[in-house]
Amino acid sequence: MTQTTFFNFTLFDGATDHNQPAAWFTVDDNTGRLTARGHGTPETTDHQVDLHEHYVMPGFFNVHTHATLDPQSFSGDSGQSEAEAGVFAFENLQTLLKSGVTYVRELGTNYDVDVKLKRLQHRGLLPHTPHLLASGRAFSMTGGHGDSPHGGHAVDSPDEMRKAVRTAFKHGVETIKVMATGGVMTPNDFMEDPQLSVAEMRVAVEEAHHKRRLVAAHAEGNPGIQNALDAGVDSIEHGFYVTETEAKQMVAQGTYLTPTLIAEWTIPEFGKGQLPDWEVKKAADALDDTYVNLRRAYQLGVKFTCGTDAGTPFNGFDLTPAEFSLLTKLGMTPAQAYQCSSLNSAALLGVADDYGTLEVGKFADFQVLAADPLADTANVQQADKHVYLSGKREF
Repeated sequence: MTQTTFFNFTLFDGATDHNQPAAWFTVDDNTGRLTARGHGTPETTDHQVDLHEHYVMPGFFNVHTHATLDPQSFSGDSGQSEAEAGVFAFENLQTLLKSGVTYVRELGTNYDVDVKLKRLQHRGLLPHTPHLLASGRAFSMTGGHGDSPHGGHAVDSPDEMRKAVRTAFKHGVETIKVMATGGVMTPNDFMEDPQLSVAEMRVAVEEAHHKRRLVAAHAEGNPGIQNALDAGVDSIEHGFYVTETEAKQMVAQGTYLTPTLIAEWTIPEFGKGQLPDWEVKKAADALDDTYVNLRRAYQLGVKFTCGTDAGTPFNGFDLTPAEFSLLTKLGMTPAQAYQCSSLNSAALLGVADDYGTLEVGKFADFQVLAADPLADTANVQQADKHVYLSGKREF
């Protein structure tokens, strides 16, 4: 067994709210896990890496991405062939890793491309990509948000949902995405439009939980958020109009919320004159309400995760680090914003024993920064950061 010790850095381990100066940790080169950690004089091992007084923090989770979408296409559907979508998704996964994202949950891809890329990743044929949880295509009602030729399963009854979810698991899907409401990018529906019914979503939850898998619900307004909660989903995605009553139900049920603030922010910020007026207006009208509603949910104890909806208009795969500055607008400190990733996202996905924080026994997935991430969330947006998976430098 060979080991590598990284030393001479300031550590934010993702589990606490403070830095540890003069830190070091040792990684087993075979398993990629931390075997020891401390501060001051490092232990002597086979290899030593001096990090020159930089800052080390865990790699980020992004639990809501769409690797086959093009953020510059503006249509929500790139129109690509399956081969083109696969290449494009591979490149986008690499961009995510370069930005510091070491663990990704996909929540809707054309052609089930993420399922197929995961197989290649297991064979070692997808270099410089983050850990991946694959969802395949999302589940929507006919004519609803996400109903597209290659990007969604259209289901219109509990029985159709049961058959479709079972088939998806048969083909290798690892998590389920259901559409509880309309959305910003669909011209003929709105955030407050309920879509899949409680009964339909409950079947998806039942089938997923039989396999110890998760269900995420796209739910932006009401009554769809309430419907998704009553169906027992594991996470609410977006949740822009979550009410006080719903937030309390989320706390009671242990339901997580992925706010994807940057997805809502980019459309009014960059979309005027390039996107349809109706789309810009829908996002702009919701943004101020979003901060109020989500700030209240956070204060009530709802657990927030880190996801960006990457692939939506102007929402590039390099922008995960920018989400944390928006999370601080909800009343979080920088450390609390990062813990939406290091603690809550890892817990939601059920991988907290192995990933998320830089503690002994866990995988050494981390990023090296020039400036203190706890002093300013802008510091994690460094373009030339170093990124490691299992103690091996990837970028």
